[in-house]
Amino acid sequence: MIKVLVVDDSLFMRTLISDILNSDPEIEVVDTAKEGREALIKISKLRPDCITLDLAMPGWNGLTTLKHIIAEYPTPVVILSAHSKKDSDITMECLYAGAIGFVLKPSGELSLDVEKVKHQILDEVKAAAKVDVRKIKSFEPKAHPPLKEISHKPKEIRRKFTATNKIVIIGSSTGGPQTLELILSYLPVNFPAPIIVVQHIPSNFFSHSLAEHLNHICEIQVKVIESNENIKSGIVYLIPSGFRLLINQIGMKEIITFLQREEPDILTPSIDFAMKTIVEIYKENSIGIVLTGMGHDGVQGMKAIKEAGGNTIVQDNSSLIFGMPKAVIDAGYADIVLPAPEIPKCMVKYVS
Repeated sequence: MIKVLVVDDSLFMRTLISDILNSDPEIEVVDTAKEGREALIKISKLRPDCITLDLAMPGWNGLTTLKHIIAEYPTPVVILSAHSKKDSDITMECLYAGAIGFVLKPSGELSLDVEKVKHQILDEVKAAAKVDVRKIKSFEPKAHPPLKEISHKPKEIRRKFTATNKIVIIGSSTGGPQTLELILSYLPVNFPAPIIVVQHIPSNFFSHSLAEHLNHICEIQVKVIESNENIKSGIVYLIPSGFRLLINQIGMKEIITFLQREEPDILTPSIDFAMKTIVEIYKENSIGIVLTGMGHDGVQGMKAIKEAGGNTIVQDNSSLIFGMPKAVIDAGYADIVLPAPEIPKCMVKYVS
C-alpha cells in the first residue's frame, strides 16, 4: 500500500482528495493536515510514502512547507495548484525545490469538481511514491553560475561553432524541469542548432513560467515557440501545453512552425508526434533525447529518428523516474545512455 498524507487548509478539499486516493486499492490515506507545521509533525511520526500538498495555506505556504519536508524528512511530494500565473510561478519553484510533480485543480483553490482530475492525482501519486528519496535530495535548490557566465562549461562546450543543418528535440515528463535546467545551463549561446523541448505540462501558464526560469538561468535563449516562427540555431523552443508542433520547409533553410491545438491529455504536448514531425523535414539530421518521465511517450518518435539515420540519446537510471528512458532502451532505439550532466557534451558532439 502507498501511504499518503493529504495537506490542505480546506476541510472540504482534504475530504475530497482523501476520497479520491482511498478509492484506489493501492493507496491508503494515513492522515491529513491543515497547515505546514502540523504536516511536518505528522510526517515525522507516520513517514508516508507520498504527500499531496496545497500551495495556499495559512502560516507556512506550500513552498515553505515543501522546503522543510525536503530538508528534514525527504519524501515525494505532489503539488496541487490552481490555474494562474502566480500559482504557476510558485509551482515551478516547488519543482526546483524538490517536488516530484503537480496536478492542476480544475476550478481554483476550492475545486468542488476535483473529481475531474482524479486519474491525474492517482497517476502522479503512484509515480511519486516510486521515486528514490536519495534522488529527491539531488534536486534541492543549488547555486547557479552567474548569468552569461560560461567558464564552468567543459572546454569542448566553450569553443566556437559553425551553424549546422541539424536539430535537437528533447522529450521529458516528471522530473523534466530540473533535468532540463541541468542540461541547458551547460550549452553556449552559439549552440549551432535549434533545440525543440517537449515537456509534459498541463497548462500554458506553466509552459511560460518554465521558459522564463530557464531563460534566466541559461546562457542560450529559451522561449515558448509561436506559430509562424522561423526556427533558428542557438535558441531553445518549448512547445506550449495543449498544442502539437507542425513544421513546413520553405526553400532550403526556412523552417516555419505551426501550432495545432490538441485534445487535453495528461501527456501533452506529445513527444512522439513532435519527433515524427521533425524527422519529416530534418531526416538523418535529427537528434532525439528522452529524459525522465513515466510511461512510453517518445518510443515511437525515437524509432522514427533511428530509422531515418539520426542520433538518439537517453538519460540513464539516474532519472527521477526511469519509465520513459527505459522504454526507449528496451525497444532498442537508444544509441547512447548517459547521466544528465554528460548529455550536453554528447549533444555538442552530434551537432558539430
